[in-house]
Amino acid sequence: MTVRLRAHHLLCMLTYVGKGYSPAFTGNYDRVVERLARGEDILIVSGPDDICAPLLDEPEPHCLGESAAGRDELAARDVADLLGRPHLAGARLELDASTVTRMRKAFSSGLTRKACPGCEWFELCGIIAADGFRGTRL
Repeated sequence: MTVRLRAHHLLCMLTYVGKGYSPAFTGNYDRVVERLARGEDILIVSGPDDICAPLLDEPEPHCLGESAAGRDELAARDVADLLGRPHLAGARLELDASTVTRMRKAFSSGLTRKACPGCEWFELCGIIAADGFRGTRL
């Protein structure tokens, strides 16, 4: 199987500690992280992904909004530059421990956080990164 992720969720997963928009959202996110931990590869998609799934039944899901798309664009550039790849939409990515470590180091330093300002989780993610990513589920 393959996990479908939008580009900014490549950053979100680095600091995921089980908090989210609803119990359905966090339960789903936990299952996605478990799949990644088992070694499933990632397909970078444009728009809603496997993490967004529980939110898509809402009257106005933010996953379809311009702010999410803008975050994707910024995150795609940052992660592609970090990993030495072309912009990511449609690309496949294997997430090994070395890659996660590299991505977390870049995130902590602010190198890949251009997509994050304005996100409601910005402060929490900063605290988690400053704490060495302790308690993260990936």
